[in-house]
Amino acid sequence: MTEITVRPLEPDGWALYRTVRLAALADAPGAFGSTLAREQAFAEGDWRERLTHRSQFLAEDDGGACGLIGIVPTDPGAAELVSLWVAPAARGRGAGDLLVREALRWANDRGRPRVRLWVTEGNAPAEHLYTRHGFRRTGRTQPVRPGSSDREFAMLRPAPRGLAPAR
Repeated sequence: MTEITVRPLEPDGWALYRTVRLAALADAPGAFGSTLAREQAFAEGDWRERLTHRSQFLAEDDGGACGLIGIVPTDPGAAELVSLWVAPAARGRGAGDLLVREALRWANDRGRPRVRLWVTEGNAPAEHLYTRHGFRRTGRTQPVRPGSSDREFAMLRPAPRGLAPAR
């Protein structure tokens, strides 16, 4: 078995990002706030724009894409982790942990140690993954998408002790 690696995606990597993101939406349609049909209609500019306004990381196994995670700056000292997905063949091999660690490192390095995310109710593997990295439920819930009966709950990783948010 090969070692899974993680690297950032830049706007010029939009085509690869599109391929992996559409695979994620096809594999887990209830886990995301968007839909496969919606994102299949995106033009190149939409994909590039998305990669311009967030940091997106790609997990690779033997040179092939096997996972994604994004992190978006929000409030001062905070960021939101978005769109984590690991391909079925790579699950259970640490790809999710590598992706989360890389996103949290990015947030800490940029003075955004408070990180929030949303998890679809019933997705116990995702909740366990995030709990391992210090996230806790906040008590907030919302629909996964407007008009959806599926719900998601918020989790927050507070700033680690001794690491104050940037002012």
